[in-house]
Amino acid sequence: MSQPFFQRLSRRQRGWVAEQLRDETVGGGLLLLAAAIALLWANSPWADSYATLVDLEVGPASVGLNLSLGAWAADGLLSVFFLVVGLELKHELVVGSLSKPSRAAVPIAAALGGMVVPALLFAAVNSTMADGELAGWGIPMATDIAFALAVLAVIGRRLPVALRAFLLTLAVVDDLGAISVIAVFYSTHLELAWLSLAIICFVGYAIAQRRRVRSAWLYVPLALLAWYAMHESGVHATVTGVVLGLLTRVRPDA
Repeated sequence: MSQPFFQRLSRRQRGWVAEQLRDETVGGGLLLLAAAIALLWANSPWADSYATLVDLEVGPASVGLNLSLGAWAADGLLSVFFLVVGLELKHELVVGSLSKPSRAAVPIAAALGGMVVPALLFAAVNSTMADGELAGWGIPMATDIAFALAVLAVIGRRLPVALRAFLLTLAVVDDLGAISVIAVFYSTHLELAWLSLAIICFVGYAIAQRRRVRSAWLYVPLALLAWYAMHESGVHATVTGVVLGLLTRVRPDA
């Protein structure tokens, strides 16, 4: 009898794999490695195959979700990432190193400075150029939180927990601020009805959390509907992940 190509892992091997997947250093390293491979691939003689893969559309067209793989990664997978980030941030704000308002104010102020100063520098430089374009002032405001946390996980494993919480809060507030700026100043097709539906879903989620409902049959459909409504509203769907994370209880009395 022939041996199966993929043999079942032993309990010890499964435990090792699970431990590696939980290790933030491994996750951050994989993200940086994947980014490096994508950059090399996109700038190689096989760049056309990369573009074809990224632009490949999958999903139900009947509900407007026949998105490219690139869009699914940016709007779908990143929403899950932002949900985890939102949960971690909520934990730090409620029971962690940022539970005191005075401590939380510092990274929030730093994030606001990280948004305002780059925008002012962009405007100052472009206003002195003959062919300068001020319309792009919102571009330098955003922070790539995924890469920021990946680098932090790889090179900052021994950093104090308070410093990680500071950088996490700074990155999240900066990203939310940049997304808000894009939604207000750059969105030409904002659907208020869909946005209202997303807000209703958030309110329902918050009420269920407050009443300590523990049914995944309620939360999963509610989260998916909130994500879909946010996506259809014209606002970046990753906001859904952050909001749901911040609305989730991290302790019984939170």
